[in-house]
Amino acid sequence: MPQNVRIALDAMGGDHGAAVVVAGADISFERHPDTEFVMIGSRAALEPLLADRPALRAVSRIVHTDVAVKMDDKPSQALRHGRWKSSMWGAIDAVKKAEADVAISAGNTGALMAMAKFHLKTTAGIGRPAIAALWPTLRGESIVLDVGATIGRTPSIWSISR
Repeated sequence: MPQNVRIALDAMGGDHGAAVVVAGADISFERHPDTEFVMIGSRAALEPLLADRPALRAVSRIVHTDVAVKMDDKPSQALRHGRWKSSMWGAIDAVKKAEADVAISAGNTGALMAMAKFHLKTTAGIGRPAIAALWPTLRGESIVLDVGATIGRTPSIWSISR
């Protein structure tokens, strides 16, 4: 019997915040009913949105925080000021504590990568985390992986790419 996938959501991230994140979670849950959600964000913003979606509400847990990383925050500032209290940090921390299998944020990508690299670390030999996204295609969906461009080659990169 497969185990449910637990997704930690930065429910306040992105240009439109909780309304878009909850709507997206609802679509995801319809497509993948073996999913559970840990929504990190403002309880006052999330509860009314979940009240309209009882099936999603039944598989969701809210972790309250009033702090959200802004889209124009510099990654270093978000890491210094958003750590331990922002919805983005909370989603990453849920993965670190094994309360979730994956963290998702529609928020500030630079801040997300900085926080994730700082808190979760990377596998030995991996200097940069990758960003994955589902892209719709004529055949369905494809996973596009952004592994980060680099203009400077180190000896270790040179020997791997040959």
